[in-house]
Amino acid sequence: MKQALRSQNWFGKKGKDGFIYRAWMKKQGIPGHEFDGRPVIGICNTWSELTPCNGHFRELAECVKRGVYEAGGFPVEFPVMSLGETLMKPTAMLFRNLVSMDVEESIRGNPIDGVVLLCGCDKTTPALLMGACSVDIPSIIVSGGPMLTGKHRGQSISTSDIWRFSEAVRSGKMTNEELLLAEAGMCRSDGHCAVMGTASTMACMAESLGMTLPGNAAIPAPDAARKVLAHMSGTEIVKMVKEDRKPSDILTRQAFENAIMVNAAIGGSTNFVIHLLAIAGRVGIDLTLEDFDKYSKDIPLIANLQPSGQYFMEDMYYAGGLPAVIKGLLDTLNSDAVTVNGKSIKDNYAGSVSYNEEVISGVDKPFNPTSGIIVLKGNLCETGAVIKPSAASEHLMKHKGRAVVFDNIEDYKARVDDPNLDVDETCVMVLKNVGPKGYPGMPEVGNMGLPQKILAKGVKDMVRISDGRMSGTGFGTVVLHATPEATEGGNFALVQNGDIIELDVRARLLQLHVSDEELAARRQQWKAPAPHVERGYVGQYIKHVEQANQGADLDFLKGKSGSEVTRDSH
Repeated sequence: MKQALRSQNWFGKKGKDGFIYRAWMKKQGIPGHEFDGRPVIGICNTWSELTPCNGHFRELAECVKRGVYEAGGFPVEFPVMSLGETLMKPTAMLFRNLVSMDVEESIRGNPIDGVVLLCGCDKTTPALLMGACSVDIPSIIVSGGPMLTGKHRGQSISTSDIWRFSEAVRSGKMTNEELLLAEAGMCRSDGHCAVMGTASTMACMAESLGMTLPGNAAIPAPDAARKVLAHMSGTEIVKMVKEDRKPSDILTRQAFENAIMVNAAIGGSTNFVIHLLAIAGRVGIDLTLEDFDKYSKDIPLIANLQPSGQYFMEDMYYAGGLPAVIKGLLDTLNSDAVTVNGKSIKDNYAGSVSYNEEVISGVDKPFNPTSGIIVLKGNLCETGAVIKPSAASEHLMKHKGRAVVFDNIEDYKARVDDPNLDVDETCVMVLKNVGPKGYPGMPEVGNMGLPQKILAKGVKDMVRISDGRMSGTGFGTVVLHATPEATEGGNFALVQNGDIIELDVRARLLQLHVSDEELAARRQQWKAPAPHVERGYVGQYIKHVEQANQGADLDFLKGKSGSEVTRDSH
């Protein structure tokens, strides 16, 4: 039985209502036959000059439109709030959930039968997918693609080098003039970060979930193949509408397990955890923090990409892209999981090949046998914390040291380079109150720069712990997402200077060596900090945001409302 089109509840009406809907659209030069019952395809665009990673999306949208027209659809482009990771304060993560609401209501309230989600910069991918899942009409993702590899003095550089350059300047090994030269060569083209940072991780997440056409994740933004993929995605979404293939048909438990395994193999960002949990919450999949450890622990690192490895996203594309990675994992993945084109993971990727085993190896000869996300438990993080072992230092994976505590990011900035700071390289740096409620928004400050006095010794890494996040381009022995966050009053709020902290990554342990009696006494003295803001969206965010181990979504957005509009007339 042919599925009725949502858009006909607008354009198929007779009388006054139909007249209004069609007439106002026709003022844009749209001929009457476009309203004759063909699928209306929304193109959800996060283009913005304040989101440089997505600055080429106007052109990409035109490619999608050509594909929609070719398949007999009627494309309509619409904007939603865009999140520029590098520019937006206090952190783009604060607004991920707001964008998901924008997307959800824009889709639900308009005559759209299917939607193409144009995603690029970090938070735009999970935000758009969360919103589309909550409406659950046919949806497909088109990523913007990574930028070309940066160049500086004959060397390849990327956003991961920002952290190295910063430490080099602070330690006197690099001048500000040389830093400016590197800055000029870093971003050479359209696209998001050129390494396996959060943006590329999200593109890989979308593909491994089955929400994109094969090959989407790694095509560089300036490559003509990116435009071809956008065109073909426009064609595919029309087919999806005709076959009524929705996110709920694709985003099964098996798809989420696949995404976790693929993320381990590529050395994906720790931010993957918080976004996948939020997406699972929208589609009703019971995904837990422990699942990330369970499904990634036996998956080795087979993509040799910065920051966990050597190469760049551009190299990954030339080596076969994500299809080559997925092909190598087919024996482990849920290979029957369906994707947007109606084919299984196995059907889509069985013929893929790695063209460069220095970049994409097989599981029998990985670059690092330890990968994925390790979930830590202990009295310092009662409901969990995470660490990315492939980006950590082996000698610090089991470590016991004295805590050097910073109560907030301002405290850290004020004291980290103070020559009188009581710290040495054996200490454990602790940063509090940078979680979802405490900051608010959970910024990417967890990979704290080391104190100047430590850098002067030539030390490059220390154990660092926070209730915040870390950029996917960052690296180091950094424990993140400690929950409950300090603002919630768990044990993480109670740690003090001089306390002994034990980290044992292999044992999945993060322990504060303070007695229960002492912690109880400290809790009696602890006072919750006042909310930073009480009005508007940010005030509601602080009241309703869930903890990191639950995905940091707003509690009232869990689940989905479906595609029915609240009222069906003006």
